[in-house]
Amino acid sequence: MSDSAPATSLPGFDGLYGLEILEIGDEQARARVRVRGELKQAMGLVHGGVYAAIAESLASIATAVGVSAEGKLATGLSNQTSFLRPITEGSIHATAIRKHRGRTTWVWEVEMSDDRGRLCVLTRMTIAVRDREREREGSSSRSPGLDR
Repeated sequence: MSDSAPATSLPGFDGLYGLEILEIGDEQARARVRVRGELKQAMGLVHGGVYAAIAESLASIATAVGVSAEGKLATGLSNQTSFLRPITEGSIHATAIRKHRGRTTWVWEVEMSDDRGRLCVLTRMTIAVRDREREREGSSSRSPGLDR
């Protein structure tokens, strides 16, 4: 799928910062975010939290694609993001490649580049894989506000 192909926009926080899914699979996923003023920090660079959010959402959604048919959930467990070069305009192009598929965790490397194809951000994401029923039972037994 090329960058000009129709993209899927998402609801909630992902839609707020403009995540567009271009390709999604259980081994690779691609997305794009168009840079705009609301995504920049005071120095005019895209805020680091935007990159971390892109990586977590892309890896979580891709993992969910691979485990949902088995009745499992995917949720972010660890996000280690390194900022190599700033992006100030254009689009952020993200590609997630699965590096490990385990029973309870998946590990992804997410590379983010600018419009010139230069590597700008590198993230290692670990995604927790849990049984959907077990998570539901565990969350219902907790008191409100004590689920940390």
